[in-house]
Amino acid sequence: KPAAKKPAAKKPAAPESSVKPAAKKEAPAVVAPMPKPGDTAPDFSAKDENGNVVTLASLRGKNVVLYFYPKDSTPGCTLEGQQFTKLAADFAAKNTVVYGVSADGEASHRKFKEKCGIGIPLLADTDRSLLGSYGAFGEKNMYGKIVLGIIRSTFLIGPDGTIRAAWPKVKADGHAAEVLAALG
Repeated sequence: KPAAKKPAAKKPAAPESSVKPAAKKEAPAVVAPMPKPGDTAPDFSAKDENGNVVTLASLRGKNVVLYFYPKDSTPGCTLEGQQFTKLAADFAAKNTVVYGVSADGEASHRKFKEKCGIGIPLLADTDRSLLGSYGAFGEKNMYGKIVLGIIRSTFLIGPDGTIRAAWPKVKADGHAAEVLAALG
């Protein structure tokens, strides 16, 4: 009669970290505190979905809405982008340009815009430096768990380059109208 095999020894479970990354992608090298109204907006240089470089300095003289969202083609991000698109003419009438920002690349942004009817420019922050400079990366609650990831947040930057308003924790539905109302 063959000898019975012993069950393999169980490996001890790895200790649970209290905060897990939302994805396998790395955090920005530097994460600054979120700017507050009255602060000078951090300057930036990022490519839009077509590879055109956009800088905050090039937008001086206009109001700038910079909204950070977690991921292209996800339900909340799609809704938010569509609502900003629907109000684009109203923002333009108030001398305001709107840019969405995520860590997705240019090709992903193009596909997202085409598939979901997004009509505003999207900035690709693949190295997460823009996310870091605006404090839009950090701990957040996702389905009851604390994770590290992109924090849905928005900044209204005045024509002089100062933060006029900041929304550190955004609910996607209705947010575009809230930002438009802040312009008066």
